[in-house]
Amino acid sequence: MTVNLPYGRVYNFNAGPAALPVVVLEQVQAELLNYKGTGMSVMEMSHRSKAFEGILHAAESDLRALYGIGADYAVIFMQGGASLQFTAVPANLRGAGQSADYLVTGSWSKAAYKEAKRHGATRVAWDGGPDGFVHIPRNGEASIDAQAAYAYVCSNETVNGLAYYDLPHVPAEVPLVCDASSEFVSRPLDVARYGLLYGGAQKNAGPAGVTVVIIRRDLLERTPEGLPPMLDYKLLSEHGSLYNTPPCFGIYVTGLVFQWILAQGGLTAIAEANRRKSTLVYQAIDASGGFYRGHARPDSRSDMNVTFRLPDAALEEQFAKTAKAEGLEGLKGHRSVGGIRASLYNAVPLDAASLLADFMREFQRRNG
Repeated sequence: MTVNLPYGRVYNFNAGPAALPVVVLEQVQAELLNYKGTGMSVMEMSHRSKAFEGILHAAESDLRALYGIGADYAVIFMQGGASLQFTAVPANLRGAGQSADYLVTGSWSKAAYKEAKRHGATRVAWDGGPDGFVHIPRNGEASIDAQAAYAYVCSNETVNGLAYYDLPHVPAEVPLVCDASSEFVSRPLDVARYGLLYGGAQKNAGPAGVTVVIIRRDLLERTPEGLPPMLDYKLLSEHGSLYNTPPCFGIYVTGLVFQWILAQGGLTAIAEANRRKSTLVYQAIDASGGFYRGHARPDSRSDMNVTFRLPDAALEEQFAKTAKAEGLEGLKGHRSVGGIRASLYNAVPLDAASLLADFMREFQRRNG
């Protein structure tokens, strides 16, 4: 069942940087030397040029169309990945003397909490660590302080394979902040329920180097004077993401992915496709009689990152090595937890998930 794809490509299950749509890569290839008659590559052109401003504005407009983002929200294209947002969020939104609440559901919300705690008062409103990060809190399990500067969630935990399908109850006066990096533009959501939503592009939306921040404009007034410019949401918004040279080529590719999603039928169609892919792999896990053991509790399973274990570490190593030899790439779990992880992002086709499920059944037949 060795994969045989055009260009000698493999099926890419890496967790990020991750798969991009082939048609997008082909368009990038076609425009690489001469973008739309400019006589130069996007990598070469000035970020102050009309050509690049058109790229930037189109990317923002298409993202607004995908999520239904209203004029009361600003969209900022930033650098530094989600990790920079771990610092930027409290620096901008947590006022003097205030505390922020964090729901710690896995590796990335835990990292965000630790970073916020370094610089000010931070409280854990819910912690899944004692249970091994196997589920998301149900409504009512997390207690959000009505005086908190904001409440913070990671809507999809890449390492642990968990996702929120019902947002926690948050007092009306407390803005909800969400790291949506590993499910960004993978399903519809109501932006109006969030004070701030951000995502690194390198999972579903583009190459590494771009982070998109969607923030309610009234929250920009919280930004204190004297922040370093590259952390200052208000400054970056006022300059239309052009305070300094942005990640131009990454924004260009991300914009092409937004166009591709719209052409697929938008986020509803993408979400349906993603659910079909994850269902195939979860069915293979559930039908294995315990040979494969899913990490996440069924009600918290991520469609983006399917995480599971085999009977022992040696078999896990053999599984990943054999899969790679057959063209199924990037299945090793995160180095911090081990196991197996299949990331089924937008650009991973249904055929890839189907072949992985077939491989899992055959691997169990040979080694079970």
